[in-house]
Amino acid sequence: MDTNTHRLAIIIKDLRRAVLAVGLTLLMGCFGFYTISAQLLGGIQGHLHQKLAFFTVAEPFLAHVTISLATTIFTIMPMLSFFLWRALAKPFNLSRTLVFWFVLFTCFLFYSGAAFCYFITLPFGIDFLLDFQTEQLKAVISISDFVSFVSIFVLAFGLIFELPIFMIFMAKIKILPRSFFEKNRRYALLVISVIAALLTPTPDIFNMLLMGVPLYMLYEVGIIVLKLLRIA
Repeated sequence: MDTNTHRLAIIIKDLRRAVLAVGLTLLMGCFGFYTISAQLLGGIQGHLHQKLAFFTVAEPFLAHVTISLATTIFTIMPMLSFFLWRALAKPFNLSRTLVFWFVLFTCFLFYSGAAFCYFITLPFGIDFLLDFQTEQLKAVISISDFVSFVSIFVLAFGLIFELPIFMIFMAKIKILPRSFFEKNRRYALLVISVIAALLTPTPDIFNMLLMGVPLYMLYEVGIIVLKLLRIA
């Protein structure tokens, strides 16, 4: 068995142990947050400034389940992060101290990205999209579509803000050295622009910049941190 296959086997074995704990936590979290899902829905509906609609009998229930699941995932990110880095620690010889910092900054960046999306990008995006309403064209927005829209974008922003952690980890395990990130800034900018175009809720340049600029800044932060940590 080669080194990469052996590492993958160790990671899968460790993650399998975590699946049950994560599954039970997700289940309990969904039940718990479902009891306050109406309040959670009211919170995100504040960005919309209008009433939602439903078009099937089960749609409101499924929307409440969706928002409960998304909130649970958001809440247990420290747990998910811990299990992930613990699984990666042994095959890649990561110390406990390093795992601690990886977990800490994974959570910090995730919540920063999610907050940035929820408080800045989403309000601008929703207002832009609703501006297409006219006297002849009125928005009738499905509750399930709106909940899915908000949930996906908030979680996605949280995940893509993990870019510096990804860069540090790749350099640490010597898959992508620091020089790779330094030499490929123009390609990184292109990829970030594409991601911003795909993930921002509107096609206007302002919202793309709201996502693209912070993401590229995080790319540069990743390079600076690699230099400070003297990781080649």
